[in-house]
Amino acid sequence: MEVARAKLTRVLSRIFINNVNDKAQRVMRSGSSFDGLAKYSTSAAAVVKDYEDYRKSLYGDITHKALLVDAVGTLVVPSQPMAQIYRQMGEKYGVEYSEDEILRRYRWAYGQPWGRSRLRYVNDGRPFWQYIVSSSTGCSDTQYFEELYSYYTTEKAWHLCDPDAEKVFEAIKKAGVKLAVVSNFDTRLRPLLRALNCDHWFDAVAVSAEVAAEKPNPTIFLKACELLKVKPEDAVHVGDDRRNDIWGARDAGCDAWLWGSDVHSFKEVARRIGVHV
Repeated sequence: MEVARAKLTRVLSRIFINNVNDKAQRVMRSGSSFDGLAKYSTSAAAVVKDYEDYRKSLYGDITHKALLVDAVGTLVVPSQPMAQIYRQMGEKYGVEYSEDEILRRYRWAYGQPWGRSRLRYVNDGRPFWQYIVSSSTGCSDTQYFEELYSYYTTEKAWHLCDPDAEKVFEAIKKAGVKLAVVSNFDTRLRPLLRALNCDHWFDAVAVSAEVAAEKPNPTIFLKACELLKVKPEDAVHVGDDRRNDIWGARDAGCDAWLWGSDVHSFKEVARRIGVHV
């Protein structure tokens, strides 16, 4: 019975996504702007409600037993643009590139295959980040790199994406829903969460450098579920990257919502789970 229900959940989840995508494509093809988008928004909202009602019919008012949260771009965001920090800290080390040039070179370097390992973030991730910094700025000075590397472990470098996160997560936990961070990050993530005083919000942390698997590999989501002692079909993951977060979580058998599209705040996440804040 449990296996059949899990399979049904995954099938209907995919039907839900396909339904929404089909409607979006029809709006695009229609050439209609405001009217088409308005109709699509209304239709998409109805599909979302239908899916939420379906989950409640299976699981009750609380639709998920666990909430998995992406770190960078969802839980936390950089306090200042990366290129600005790279340039400001690099001036005394001879970095002359403009912020636009640093950003362009950063994106290029980050998109290249990382040949030393199938994983970018191994242990503290230093070899990978040294490559990124030197490629972005043209500066290979070790002291410059260490200054940058240390900065991104502090609360100065990051802030919470949603200022109401603590209040919402407290309500979610009080409702009996377990919480975990699932992130492609190196071993600085745990001290960073402590620096931001939010590590105690979570029952588990699944970080790629420790799990030896990076999103969208389903392994990291399955590890988070294992740590929380929940089945994948009982968990929902929220993240801002369609490929890494949404596709990866669904491949693991979890539900998944795209931050900034499906949901825009943790209060909205809580409401969809069935938790009132």
